[in-house]
Amino acid sequence: MSHANAELIQRFYSAFQALDAETMAGCYVEDVRFSDPVFVDLRGAEAGDMWRMLCSRAEDFSLTFDSVQADDHAGSARWVATYRFSATGRQVINLIQARFVFRDGLIVEHRDHFDLWGWARQALGGKGLLLGWAPPVQTAIRRQAARALAQFRASR
Repeated sequence: MSHANAELIQRFYSAFQALDAETMAGCYVEDVRFSDPVFVDLRGAEAGDMWRMLCSRAEDFSLTFDSVQADDHAGSARWVATYRFSATGRQVINLIQARFVFRDGLIVEHRDHFDLWGWARQALGGKGLLLGWAPPVQTAIRRQAARALAQFRASR
């Protein structure tokens, strides 16, 4: 029998496969902290709203996950998202390593790690290939994502 926190991770990613952001958000404590190379420091409802935004905008989306491990305090998983980046119409295959911290049977901290330059090469094409490694371009990607999330949250 797997650990309850491993089952929580499996529930989170199974919901993601179904683009069920409400179930995903329900796996988090109210004051969760989320971070990845694009959404650097989301807290509380921002994290759930990020998943709501991403799920609502997903095009040609699929997700696989494996290597789920967890104990009473921490866990990890590997996942791969395949989708069409709406701003350019380009296909992205993003390989992500996730780390989790748990409290009271829910996720209190979620950190995703992936190669932002690799993502930019796929999502942005030539511009991403040539400039996606540059800090100003990565900062611009983060700012655009933050603006999109702020607009999504304001429209709810």
